[in-house]
Formats: sequence, C-alpha cells, structure tokens
Amino acid sequence: MPAIVLVGAQWGDEGKGKATDLLGSRIDYVVKFNGGNNAGHTVVIEQPDGSREKYALHLLPSGILTEGVVPVIANGVVIDLGVLFEEIDALNARGIDTSRLVVSGNAHVIASYNRTLDKVTERFLGSRRIGTTGRGIGPTYADKMSRVGIRVQDLFDESILRQKVEAALEVKNQVFVKVYNRRASDVDEVVEDLLQYVERLRPMVADTSLLLEKALNDDQAVLCEAGQATLLDVDHGTYPYVTSSNAISAGACTGAGIPPTRIDRVIAVLKAYTTRVGEGPFPTELLDDKGEFLRKQGAEFGVTTGRPRRCGWMDTVIGRYANRVNGVTDFVLTKLDILGGLDTVPVCVAYEIDGVRYDEMPMSQSDFHHATPIYEELPGWFEDIGTCRTYGELPANCRAYVEFVEQRIGARVSVIGVGPGREEVIVRHDLLSDK
Repeated sequence: MPAIVLVGAQWGDEGKGKATDLLGSRIDYVVKFNGGNNAGHTVVIEQPDGSREKYALHLLPSGILTEGVVPVIANGVVIDLGVLFEEIDALNARGIDTSRLVVSGNAHVIASYNRTLDKVTERFLGSRRIGTTGRGIGPTYADKMSRVGIRVQDLFDESILRQKVEAALEVKNQVFVKVYNRRASDVDEVVEDLLQYVERLRPMVADTSLLLEKALNDDQAVLCEAGQATLLDVDHGTYPYVTSSNAISAGACTGAGIPPTRIDRVIAVLKAYTTRVGEGPFPTELLDDKGEFLRKQGAEFGVTTGRPRRCGWMDTVIGRYANRVNGVTDFVLTKLDILGGLDTVPVCVAYEIDGVRYDEMPMSQSDFHHATPIYEELPGWFEDIGTCRTYGELPANCRAYVEFVEQRIGARVSVIGVGPGREEVIVRHDLLSDK
C-alpha cells in the first residue's frame, strides 16, 4: 500500500484536519512529520443527538479522533512535552482514547530555554520580527541542526540528558545574560522539568520509521500529515517569514523516514480564499471591509494563538506553485460556503511587478513583496450551499468558480468543503484513486 501525503497549499489554516478526518475510516496510520505546537487543526464532529463537538489539536495528529487509526508523532516533529500531555489529558477527559499514540525516539524535545530564546529574540527584532508563536519551535530546530538538540530517547538516560543540557546552555546562557540581560537557565531545573514526563512517555516511544515500513509492507494505509503549509516551508516558502521545517510533501520522507518511492498520492488543501498569520508579504490581502467580511464569516482566528488572521481573495498563482513543488494529485477546496452572498468573487490569476506580468511565483522575495494581484471577477451566488452533498446541487455560479480555480491551479479539485462539520463535504473524485 503506498503512502499518502497531505499538505496545506497556502500559508496554513486551510482545513487539513477536515481532509484527514474525511479519509479516517480508510487510513490505518496518521503521521505528523514536521513542526510542533505552533500550528493547530480544528475538527468538528457531529454527535448522534445532532450537536457538534469541536476539537482543537496542536501537537497531536488529527487521526487521533478516529477510532482504530494509529496516530504517530514522527522524527521530524519538535515536541513540547508539557503541551503533549495537556492535550492528551484534555482529550481523555472528553472520552477520546489516546492510548494508540506512538512517538518517535528521534523526535527533538523543546526545552524551556528554547521557549525563552524564541520570545526574547522576537522582541529584540522589533519591526523585523518574523511573527513566530513564541513556543520555541525555531530555536529547537536550530539546536537540531547545530547538533546540540535533545531527542526523546535522551530522556531515558539521565547522564546523557544532563550532558546535552549543559552543552546547550554553555553558549545560550552567555546570550541570555550578555545580549538579552536575562537570567541564565539552570541546568538542574531544565533536567528536572524534562524528566518529569519520562514514565508517561516511555510506553509511547518506538522506532516509527520501522513501524511505518512494516505497515506499508502489510498493505496498510499511511497518511503523512504536514503541519503549517507550502508557503511556510523553510526552503520553498516566503523566506524568512516561514516556519523552521519542511512543510511540503518531500518533508514527509525525511520527517517520517519513508522513502519517496513509497509515496503515491499528494493531497493539497486549498481554502476558497487566502489567509495568513504573522508577518510577511501577502499579495491579495484585503485591508478593508471585504477582508473583515472574510474574517468574520470564516471565523479566521488562530487555533493556537487566537490571533486574527490576515484575509484576502483566492490566489491561483500560489495554487499553481503548490501544485508544482508538492506534485499534487488532488486538491481539497475548503470553506467555499464563506463566499456566498457576494455579487462578484475576485480571483487572482497573475501578478504585476514593476509593469511586468508574472503568471508564476516570482523568484525573489523583493519581487513577491511588491507584487500587485491581477484579478478576474467571477459572478457570485446567494444560495445556501451548506446542505449540498453532490456537485450538481451547487449553484451554477458556484460550480463555475470551482472549475475556474481548478483550471488555473492545474490539478483536479476532488473534494469541496461546504461547512465546518465533518459531513459537510462534496466528493467529486476518490482521494485514494485516479477515478
């Protein structure tokens, strides 16, 4: 059975949790392969009595909400252990079984000094800040690349753990005291903080690359779920306003230990408009009442931070770029219902930069920062599409919008989200086949 990769096609918050949830009954493993608790998934599940339960997940793979699925936190993730167990306890309190969770021994751990460094660095940067969540993600990845990071497996040998903390703080404490005028971090406090989680963590830890290899060989379905999104990828996003890991489909290979020859399908989630959180260029951003309309109608506030998201129209240049760097087989178009009630719906089809038209993503950050969107106006619709369950039930103008976007981004739109609930979707094509 081939592996499937699920990615975000914009700057995140596209609704990847809904796509994972839709595949849930056909998937055996859901793997988080990058990022940490700096991103969130919201999944809304309808109960037998008709009520809706909302689950906000930050570190756990969204597959943890689907009975029988094995959720995996793979080696490419950085883990805040406090957040991990807070999230587990919160789900357990709501009757969700979390005992199936597996954690890679090679995943890196966010130490308290990483969170401190993240926050003081952002404040120090001032107007040049990146817009991080301040949760220590970037500094932990920096430690990983500098080879002074702490891995999950290190927690099971206190002597090694202490040595690694001492090595990391040898330089960091100089920075805290001499650059930021902060108190030095105490080695004993850091070690004690990390060791408190050892006994709860131990039964969850495994060689997840080997686990997934065996699953694939046994013809089980493995879904690799990216945190963040394409334009936040550290190599292929809008650098430096990006996350600290690879959020494109190729990141699943290094982040989960799966070879590229095992990946057969790449599903990209694309919101029917565009949002982003944090700093950085955003060509279609709306700073007027239209932007506020999208924010209010779409409830565009960060799951992790609560920050209001910046909102703008659909950008098909970005969609084509996501298709190109991810090798997309299927797009999932979410929140189409939010665009209802507009006389016309603008769609960005190209950029103008210094009088020159760009149909593809410009190469340089400077050009992208100065890009002015070129729009095509499509007729809107006023019908409520929340109850539509087949493509033919959508209003004609709504279908025209989907087909226009599909043609511009260069890959099929297989699933359409028409509301927040797990059942509020239209399936045009099977996500796991070419039919």
